[in-house]
Amino acid sequence: MKGISYYFFVAAALCGLIGMGWGIQMSASGNHLLSPAHAHLNLIGWVSMAIFGTYYHLVPKAAEGLLPKIHLGLAVVGVVIIVPGIVQALNQTGETLAKLGSVLTILSMLIFVYTVIVKGRA
Repeated sequence: MKGISYYFFVAAALCGLIGMGWGIQMSASGNHLLSPAHAHLNLIGWVSMAIFGTYYHLVPKAAEGLLPKIHLGLAVVGVVIIVPGIVQALNQTGETLAKLGSVLTILSMLIFVYTVIVKGRA
């Protein structure tokens, strides 16, 4: 595996590892207050990134050009911002990061939808 698929899988694997460690920490402490942030890390970081990487690997034409790089950047920055933002929201210390991360994450998904519809037909 190479190119954009590789980078999506690196991001996915890191998110999965951090998410698993965080889950173990929550279980050991008995404090599951931050489980919504943990769930978003696993679903957006681990699952979505792995799906994106798989798609780009299976449809090499879709991995060409600048758009997949923008997609990767938005996806990674989105998860890096949304997860601490959810933690802040749960701790009632602000929602700005959660909102910003949400916008970046949905922009990432819009790029993926566009890519699947347009590049998937080629």
